[in-house]
Amino acid sequence: MTNQDKATKRFYHIILLVMLVFFVISFITNILNSIIVDVKQSFDLSLTLTGLLPFSFFIAYGVMSIPAGFLSEKYGNKTLLVASFFVMTLASFLFAINPSYITFTITLFSLGCCMAVLQVVINPMLRVAGGEEHFAFNSVLAQLVFGLASFASPYLYKYLVSDVSSNSQSVAGLLRDFVPSDLPWVSLYFVFSFIALIMLIVVLFIKYPQVEKNEDERAGDKSSYMSLLKNKWTILYFLGIFCYVGTEQGIGSWISQFLLEYHNVDAQTIGADTVSYFWAMLTIGCLLGLLLLKVMDSRKLLILATAITIVTVIVAITGSLNVALIAFPLIGFFISVMWSIIFSLALNSVTSHHGSLSGILCTGIAGGAIVPFIVGWLGELISLRAALFFLIIPLLFILSIGFWAKPLVNNKTINLKKSN
Repeated sequence: MTNQDKATKRFYHIILLVMLVFFVISFITNILNSIIVDVKQSFDLSLTLTGLLPFSFFIAYGVMSIPAGFLSEKYGNKTLLVASFFVMTLASFLFAINPSYITFTITLFSLGCCMAVLQVVINPMLRVAGGEEHFAFNSVLAQLVFGLASFASPYLYKYLVSDVSSNSQSVAGLLRDFVPSDLPWVSLYFVFSFIALIMLIVVLFIKYPQVEKNEDERAGDKSSYMSLLKNKWTILYFLGIFCYVGTEQGIGSWISQFLLEYHNVDAQTIGADTVSYFWAMLTIGCLLGLLLLKVMDSRKLLILATAITIVTVIVAITGSLNVALIAFPLIGFFISVMWSIIFSLALNSVTSHHGSLSGILCTGIAGGAIVPFIVGWLGELISLRAALFFLIIPLLFILSIGFWAKPLVNNKTINLKKSN
């Protein structure tokens, strides 16, 4: 077998593994959007304390992303994948057998640390495996998988919490036997523990080819981080990731509560469905994005998507129930390409230290901690509806990226005006 054949085999193997990890990350991460109303009621929380739940999860990205870069260089990707899934298995199981607000926040922080490590490991893997000119496309493909998992997880939640008084011999009924009768949603974390255990076994025993990184793909030392932090582009793209994740979670975390508070809809049915549709539309948007990135400059696509998102957010907040039920999922559709475009623009805007830059960018996922918390805090002071207008601010920053971004490598597009 030639070296080229080996490289091709390794390419597809790594892409498949990365996509599977993205699916699990999303499946476990975004369930919080669906259960947050149940958690609020179960533990009798204020909006501010409720906002601390996504805060405890996403702030872990700010804590672990850069250390994860150093750890990946010292111990290797496989070791970190195994360690992350082991901690996820343990943390989910311990919360499931001892549920409380305090243990939940600790569990969410632990899971967030694991997700931060996984994100730092798999994003450079995807860029190396697919090639930098295809990174935007492959990232949107990963976002597609991410959206599919987020679409599916609310249905698992609905299955586990529905018909609590019946079907005691079903899987849901058996799982609920191990949790307090008034906290059926906690049984989700038995399922997450099992999923993480399966992933641990897969990563541990699968034939796992090493990805040989170029020097500029490595996490680097402290000097590489200091060099990047002195670069204005690093800070700007960090803020871009911060704003995107903050917007995504600021919407996703408060959809159910908003619909319950202003339109009096059931969080376990219509609320969960709307959250699921939000992620479904994000998935569909990824499909369209895959096509558009082959014919459009990614910066122009970012401008168009963000401008429409701003309008849709305003419509969702101010409209009737029927309008809100349509507009909130549409937000998912329009934001679907933002993460991948911002991330690829960032990595394609520097000539070296891409591993270190990935760690800095993933630290920006902490925006998912800060923005939902600010919305909840403002919701206590004014109203949740008025607080959601705060999301226009990070969206305006994302809009600006399309105007000032100057990547060294543009996304590869197809010329539709070829001459004969």
